[in-house]
Amino acid sequence: MTETLSDCMILSRDCLLALPLSALTSCDKPRIVKNIDTTKKTRIMTPSHDDAPPFTVGFLLFPHFAMLSFSSVIEPLRIANRLSGQSLYRWELLSLDNQVVEASNGIPFTPTLDHDEWRRLDAIILVAGTGTSLIASDRLFKWLREVTRSRRLLGSTSTGSILLAKAGVLRHKRCTIHWEDQASLQEEYPDLLVTNELFEIEENILTCSGGTAGLDMMLSLIDRQQGSDLSKHIADQCIHPDIRPAHDKQRMSLEERLGIHNPALASAIHVMHSHIEDTINCEQLAGLVGISHRQLQRLFKENFGMTPAAYYLDMRLEHGDNLLRKTSLDIINIATATGFSSTSHFSKCYRKRYGLAPRERRKARH
Repeated sequence: MTETLSDCMILSRDCLLALPLSALTSCDKPRIVKNIDTTKKTRIMTPSHDDAPPFTVGFLLFPHFAMLSFSSVIEPLRIANRLSGQSLYRWELLSLDNQVVEASNGIPFTPTLDHDEWRRLDAIILVAGTGTSLIASDRLFKWLREVTRSRRLLGSTSTGSILLAKAGVLRHKRCTIHWEDQASLQEEYPDLLVTNELFEIEENILTCSGGTAGLDMMLSLIDRQQGSDLSKHIADQCIHPDIRPAHDKQRMSLEERLGIHNPALASAIHVMHSHIEDTINCEQLAGLVGISHRQLQRLFKENFGMTPAAYYLDMRLEHGDNLLRKTSLDIINIATATGFSSTSHFSKCYRKRYGLAPRERRKARH
């Protein structure tokens, strides 16, 4: 059987973002339609029809999930229904054990759909938060691989990307995650293409960096499913006049965060960040920035009250602390990843900085 264009559209980031709507259909706005027969390949994008059933999204909630991330991905669906006057979307809440799940702010949520009934859904989005790196459920990972094979839309927001990575469904795919977890995710899973995007869509997998970026991701999907008029009206309802593209920045610039205005100082810090593992000395750093060693020392003293070497060491130790808390990497590998020649040297510096040994920090997270 010959595939039509709508049959083979799987929301590829590279082709879909550049594809004109006219290429999809000449008279209908594009819309995702539920595939009733679960034995067939799910159609992610097909022309809209008045009698099409609502597109049903399941939100799999994990303990301590971030409320902001959850609200950002579910509210656009509700507003889409209200503004259109139609039941374009439905949503269900799930948990792994079908029990009540508490958000990070302590508010409890009761599942509305049994986890085993996931085949009733057209899309599943993992909503996670703190402690995600500690989840090690073979049952969950096996299930995520099964969902991927079903060709349903499978996504995550915030730290949910960690679970998709553990399940192996992100291998060799572009993905994103909250900026705080980018380095640790890439370090533990080097076969991933971790980006700094607000969100990524590749084939039937979507990942979101979390926070309000979920709103932009869902507006992007609604745009492709229902047309840009509706997505723009939803954005206005959310007091979100500028729908951010996927490649927009996740956080403020280094200069804004640190309140610095000297270009040489900003460049020096950027160079440090790019040489966490393969460290350089202050003479090399000054040469790369284009100033003298004495000028470099003066800039750091005036702005941070410490030497460039001390600032650089703190940066490397902070990265090491992040890897200890959020990955399962061996301490020797963490020492190497932060530019230390030995585990003992890393442990000595870490204890001096944080008041406990790396092994103690790792035990404390459980």
